[in-house]
Amino acid sequence: MIELTHKQVVVDGTPRIVMAGEVHYFRVAREEWEQRLDLVVEAGLTAVASYIPWVFHELPDGTIDVEGRTRPERDVGAFIDLCAERGLMFIARPGPFVMAELKNEGIPFRVYREHPEVVPVGWDGAPAPSRTVDYLAPAFLEETRRWYEAVLPLIAARLQPHGGNVVMVQLDNEVGMLAWVTNSPDLTDHLLEHLGRWVDEKYDGAGPYPVAPGGEGWAEAVRSPSEEWAGPLRRDLGEFMRDRFADYVLTLRAMAEGLGVRDVPFAVNIHGTEGGSGTPFPIGISQLVNTYSGIPGMVSGSDHYMGEATLTTMSDLYVINAYMDAVHDADQPLTSLEFEAGSGDYGAGAEMQYDPSTADLKTRLCLAQGNRLINYYLFAGGINPPLDEVVDDGNDRLSFTGERHGTAAPVGPEGQRGFAFEATARTVHAVNANEPWLAVMDEEHDDVELGLVLDAYATEYHHPGSALMGDAVDDLSQHRGAGQRRVLVRSLLMAGYRFGAVHLEERSPRRGSVLALGTGRYLAEVVQQRVVAHAEAGGRVLLLGPVPQLDLDGTPCHVLADALDLGHGEVVRDTGHYFPSVVAHGWAAPWPEMRVGWRQELRPNRGDVVLTDVYGTVCGVDVPLGDGRVVVLAAELPSNRDLFGRALAALGAAPGVSTTTPFPGVITTTTSSEDGQRALHLINISGAAMPTTVTVDGVELFDGRPLHVPARSGHVLPLGLDVGGVRLIGGSGEVAGVEDGAIRFCSLLAVGDGPGHVDIAPGTAVLPDDGYDITPFADGTVRVTPHEGATLVVRLDTTSTLVDPTPAEPDLHIEASPRA
Repeated sequence: MIELTHKQVVVDGTPRIVMAGEVHYFRVAREEWEQRLDLVVEAGLTAVASYIPWVFHELPDGTIDVEGRTRPERDVGAFIDLCAERGLMFIARPGPFVMAELKNEGIPFRVYREHPEVVPVGWDGAPAPSRTVDYLAPAFLEETRRWYEAVLPLIAARLQPHGGNVVMVQLDNEVGMLAWVTNSPDLTDHLLEHLGRWVDEKYDGAGPYPVAPGGEGWAEAVRSPSEEWAGPLRRDLGEFMRDRFADYVLTLRAMAEGLGVRDVPFAVNIHGTEGGSGTPFPIGISQLVNTYSGIPGMVSGSDHYMGEATLTTMSDLYVINAYMDAVHDADQPLTSLEFEAGSGDYGAGAEMQYDPSTADLKTRLCLAQGNRLINYYLFAGGINPPLDEVVDDGNDRLSFTGERHGTAAPVGPEGQRGFAFEATARTVHAVNANEPWLAVMDEEHDDVELGLVLDAYATEYHHPGSALMGDAVDDLSQHRGAGQRRVLVRSLLMAGYRFGAVHLEERSPRRGSVLALGTGRYLAEVVQQRVVAHAEAGGRVLLLGPVPQLDLDGTPCHVLADALDLGHGEVVRDTGHYFPSVVAHGWAAPWPEMRVGWRQELRPNRGDVVLTDVYGTVCGVDVPLGDGRVVVLAAELPSNRDLFGRALAALGAAPGVSTTTPFPGVITTTTSSEDGQRALHLINISGAAMPTTVTVDGVELFDGRPLHVPARSGHVLPLGLDVGGVRLIGGSGEVAGVEDGAIRFCSLLAVGDGPGHVDIAPGTAVLPDDGYDITPFADGTVRVTPHEGATLVVRLDTTSTLVDPTPAEPDLHIEASPRA
C-alpha cells in the first residue's frame, strides 16, 4: 500500500525515502537490461523510473506493441518485472507526452498527419513552432485513449498495492512547457471557444474585450490583441490555462483509473528551469498548480537542470522546494521526478564537467527541505534505435540527439560506469543509512516566510508586439521571487535563516511573522491588500524592489504605497557614465558604501530612513503600519548576510541556527520529527575547507570550537537521533550504517584542534575498543572519540549500563537536546 500522509511517502506502513534512477529500457538492448539494473542496485537505488514512449511502441500502421512482438525492447512488462526481481520499485511515465529528447516529444508522427486540427496556432495565427498540441482537442484525447488502453493494463497488473512493484504513475510530462518556451499559446479555435465561455463567466458578460467572447472577431482579438485589452488578456490567459491544464490532467486520471490504475499516487512533473537557471521554475508551478494542489492522490515533482552546485544554484533550489511546498496540502510531500545527475557533458564534446560532488550537495539540500523521492535523471544512457519509418530528418532515429544518448549520465550509453557513478553511489548509500529519520523529519523554520505570488509567474505568454505585455513581463521577471540577483534568498541563507514560503494569493502569512517579498511595479491588488493586512495585525514585512504601483493588468494600484503613506519617484538606473551607490543609516549601519544597478527615490511621510544614495536621496525606509512594520529597500542591492540579517533582526526575527565562517558557502538547517528526533544539516558548497562554529537555539555546539568542514561536502549530524536502539544526542559524525550491534560513522568532522566525537545518551554501555576512547559523564552520557586515523565504529550493549561513571568538567559535556 502507498500512502501520502503528513508530507511523507509511506510504503506498507513504513515512511520511505525513494531513491530512483531513470533507465530507458527502449534505449538499451534487451540482453543488456539486467546489466543496467545490476548497476542500479550497486549504486544503492531503490527504484527505477522510465518513460514509456508512445512513439516507440506504435508501428507505422497504427498498431501498438507493448509485448515485444516486433522488437524485444518493446516488452515493457518484462522490464518492470526484471526491476521487481531485484527488489526495485518502479515509477511509470507513460505520457502521452514524454519529451526525453524524442522526436515529436514522444507523440507518433501519424497523430499529426491524421489530425492537423490538434496542432495549435499562436500569436497572429502563426503555426506553433514546437510539436505541442491542443491537449483537450477531441481527436487528441481519443488517440491518447487508444495509447492508454494498450499500455495501462500491463501497468495496472503490476501495481504495488496488488502485489507488484509500480509505486507511482506520472500523467503526461511538463504540461504547458512547449508553449511557454516558445511564447506561443495554444490558440486553436477549440481552445478559443472554451476561453470565450470562461471569460463570460468571469466577467458576467461585462469584460474588457471589444467583441463578445466566442463571437465574431473573438479569435482575431485574442491572437492579435490591441493595447486596449492586452493587459487583461495576458492575465486572463494565464488564469484560464491553469484551469484548462487541470481539466486535461483530470481527464487523463479518469482514463487511467478506468483502466485499473488506482491506489498509487499520480504524479505531475513541473518544468521551469531554463539556461541553467532555476529562477523561472515557478512558472511551471503557476501553470500546473490546479492540476495537483490539494487534490488527494496527486503529487508534484520538480524537474530541474541548473548545473553545478554553487551559491546561485543552491539558492534557486531552496526556492524551488519552498515554493512547491507552499501550494501543497498537509499530506502532499515534496518529490523530484527529474533530478539532474551526471557530469553535464550532454553533447559528448568534453564541453562541461560538473564537480562529482554536485549531485550529493543538491540531494542533501532537498532532503533537508523534506523531499521524499528523488529520481536521478538520467541515471543510465543508451542507444537511440532507428524509427520504423523513414522520416528523412537527418538521422531517422527515435531521438534528435543521434545514436548515443545520456553521455553525461552516471552510467554511459554502453553501460560503462561514468564520471559521476562512484560519487552518486556514495550519496545514495549515505541517504539509505539515514533514511529512518530523514523519511519522517521536516525542516524547522524561523519566524520568516518567503512570499510566493503565483500570478507574478504567469508570464509565459506575451504578444511580441505589445508594449504593455512586454513591460509587465520584464518587470515581473526582474523582481519576483527571490528578488533581483536572488538577493533575498541568498542573503537569508548565508545569515542562517531557515524558511518556507506562503502562497499570497491564497492565504496570509503566519500572524506576527516576517514576510520577505520581492516586488516590482506590478503587484496584484489582492496581494497588496494581504501585505497591508499582515502588517496592520502586527506582522513584519521586508520588501525588496520598486514600490508597487500597478495591478497585473496595468491599471494603477497604490494600495500598499497609500497604506505606508510613501511617495516615490522614478527608478534611476546606471549608465555608462552614472554609477549609483548607496549607504546605510540607522539599524542598517555600519555598512560600506555599495554600488547598485538602480535605485528609486522614496518620499516617506513617517518612519526611519535606512538607505540613501551618496547624495542623500532616500531609497530605503522602515515604516510603522498598524501594529507592525514594513521595511522597503528600493535598490538593486548585492547579496549581503550582514545587511539583510540586520533587517530581519530589526523586524524581530532571529535565526535559530547561526554559523561563523571566514567566507560564504556553508548552508545550515535543522530537521525534526514528531517523536523528538532532530538533526543538523551542514553543506559546504565552496571549494575551500571551512572552519565553522555552529550555534543552535542559542547553544554553542562543541563549546564554540569550530568544525572543520571539508570543501564541497555535506553532513547530517545528530542532535537527537534514535539509532540502533540508542539515542545519539550530539556529535560531529554522520551515521553510515547499523550492523552487528554497532553504529558505523563516516565523515567524522574534526572539532577545534582535536578529533571529532559522538555523544550517546545515558542507558547504553559502549564496549571498549582499541580504536577509540570512552569518556563517561556524571549524568550517564558517554562521549566516544576515535584515535587518530581510526574509523569510528561504536559497538553498543543495550542490555547494560556503565558503572561508576567518572565526572568530567561541565565545559567538556556538549549536548543539544531535542525541542519539546
